[in-house]
Amino acid sequence: MDKELKNALEHFDQLNVLIIEDNTLVHGLLTDALYELGIKEIRCAQNAYYGLRLCEEMHFHIVICSFNVQSDKDGFHLLEELKFRGFVKKSTVLIFLSAETSETLVNSIVELQPDDFWVKPLSASNVKKRLTYALQIKRKLFNIYQAVDNKNSSKAIYYADRYLLDASLEKYFPSILRMKGDSFLQLREFSEAERFFKELLNTYQYSWVYLGYVKALLKQGRIDEIQQLLAELTGKPDTRFATHDMLAQYYIEQENYAQAYDEIKLARELAPRNIERNKKYWDLARLNHDHLGQYQATKSIATYAKNSVHDSPRLLLNVIRAGIDLACTLADSSSEKVLQESERYIKRLQEHQEFGEFKEQLLVAQARILNVRKQNELAERLVETHLSLRTSTDIEDNLDKVKVFHELGMREEAITILQAISNQIAGENLTSQVVSKYVEQEMKERQEIFFTARQLHEMAVEHYQKKRLEPALTSLMQALELSPQNSKIAISMLKVLLAMKRDHLFQDEHQALAEQGFNILNDHHFTGSSLEAVNKLKGQWQATLN
Repeated sequence: MDKELKNALEHFDQLNVLIIEDNTLVHGLLTDALYELGIKEIRCAQNAYYGLRLCEEMHFHIVICSFNVQSDKDGFHLLEELKFRGFVKKSTVLIFLSAETSETLVNSIVELQPDDFWVKPLSASNVKKRLTYALQIKRKLFNIYQAVDNKNSSKAIYYADRYLLDASLEKYFPSILRMKGDSFLQLREFSEAERFFKELLNTYQYSWVYLGYVKALLKQGRIDEIQQLLAELTGKPDTRFATHDMLAQYYIEQENYAQAYDEIKLARELAPRNIERNKKYWDLARLNHDHLGQYQATKSIATYAKNSVHDSPRLLLNVIRAGIDLACTLADSSSEKVLQESERYIKRLQEHQEFGEFKEQLLVAQARILNVRKQNELAERLVETHLSLRTSTDIEDNLDKVKVFHELGMREEAITILQAISNQIAGENLTSQVVSKYVEQEMKERQEIFFTARQLHEMAVEHYQKKRLEPALTSLMQALELSPQNSKIAISMLKVLLAMKRDHLFQDEHQALAEQGFNILNDHHFTGSSLEAVNKLKGQWQATLN
């Protein structure tokens, strides 16, 4: 196959080309331009499904794919699947087409590393010129591309060094050097990669050189040396996405999960289609108690994964669970709105052909919904009748069982399953660092805090109304631990602290709680009556300082 591919790259009449584009006029322009280059074997598909069928039938040396493929999946997830299934490799000439040039699209395309990106409308002369150049690179650097395809980074460096001695290849030196630098990083030779990219900066000012240098230093934990460079890179459109993405991974490795979450949010906004990044965003949202972020992440994953290799009915289950988690932190009206949306997702899952696999999981979800609606007896009856302490092979299923038992006050059952999850995590090498940390946090909180954030808030309000200020404050402190950005809880806590000041119960250690409360309020945008109430509270607090 390698010899056949190399020969095809040298003889255009032996090349197989696949065009995936829903506009037949574009098909015609591309086909005519390719015929003029001597390419005869051209297949066209108007949707992703047919494009994949063609790839199953024959091997293509060139794939030209539109981002705007209609009807089944977009070009990003189509190309992702083509790579996943081995239909597109580094030795394949990969061209991306799009009429759109937004920053989020360009970032998504760069992630897939096509050989070129053509903006529609196309011109035949430009197509011929740019495709010829892409084919020349593949032909001239064939051995190094094959080494990358075979994941042989040492061999890629060997061929790169040989090519760099050939003056006739000078115009390809940037491509060669980039693959050599990437190979050092793949081999985890970070000191060598640092020296390599630092030396390149004397000659080349390409974005990939700066990003390679930054990655090499971050992997060595030397972030303090490049703070100014990081600030510059996060300010430039062509480097900010990759820089935020690298920083998110750096902070995860440093176990600074709050900072990692801030960085992954920025990276996700700049390139929202990548499912693995959305999953990382979801895991970090859970770990940082951002229930709204968690819900948004699961919905994004379900939306973007549709008809992709990532698609699964379990993604809807994740949305349902995240919605219930969010509802547990909200006041009645807002909570009910989220619960109704969760029920719509339950109906969608029930209509799925694989619904039978998730009957117990949906029973857990339905019991949790009943409990949030304060229909505790119905929830308890559902759990006692249909659920057992038998654990699943899926950690998420087990965590949701813990939640339903815990929320219903069945603490012994919850702890039994938590212990099983602990053993499961200990024996599961594939569990990510962030997920493991989240499970550890869940175990700690479920054992130490007996109620949901919403229940604790309601208890605090009742204590406050009966002038039991210290129990009210204790409940609110626990509620904020579970929902640290909840403005309603923060307002309630500040009201309790204000009452404690008036009753001369305010101690020095309470000052930090007050600062925490005002920091939460300052991070929220209030309008109308909510803004008036917050300003009134701030004024009352200020009056106690005068």
